[in-house]
Amino acid sequence: MRKAQVTRNTQETQITVAINLDGQGKAELNSGVPFLDHMLDQIARHGIVDLNVIANGDLHIDAHHTVEDIGITLGQALSQAIGDKKGILRYGHAYVPLDEALTRVVIDLSGRPGLQFNTVFTRATIGSFDVDLIQEFFQGFVNHAMVTLHIDNLAGKNAHHQAESIFKAFGRALRMAVTVDPRCDNVIPSTKGVL
Repeated sequence: MRKAQVTRNTQETQITVAINLDGQGKAELNSGVPFLDHMLDQIARHGIVDLNVIANGDLHIDAHHTVEDIGITLGQALSQAIGDKKGILRYGHAYVPLDEALTRVVIDLSGRPGLQFNTVFTRATIGSFDVDLIQEFFQGFVNHAMVTLHIDNLAGKNAHHQAESIFKAFGRALRMAVTVDPRCDNVIPSTKGVL
């Protein structure tokens, strides 16, 4: 199975992330940020990956460092778990609605970090969670997973619905991209021969 566990310790956060790309969608989450745990659960469930996250961060300041560093650590774990990328589909995409909200996510496990995040949330917070941190999470992820990621929220009036449709679509797009095609299980999906 394609698994990895990464621990990241800084003066601001102590984080361990474990991922199994061939899992069953199970999640054990204790980030200290309940809304983020809810979103990470969407990645696991809809990406059909097993995901464990344990974090201890400087939440007495705010959730910024914790959320960003979980994105970084998840990116590192994905990079390790995916290995040499032989046989994977490489690209993934998904459109996911949640009531009035609709999000499109497209991912390329390209070896090149890039994020296009096109979302205008209808309010600044969801409960006490600052919606700006969603982009920070994905920026940390792409920088360390070395992937290209496009996130476009196409519709939405409820910020919770917007956010949840983003994470669900991300999970489904990721699932597609990491899927192994048995017809080319020893082939790198690039004309360069390397990703």
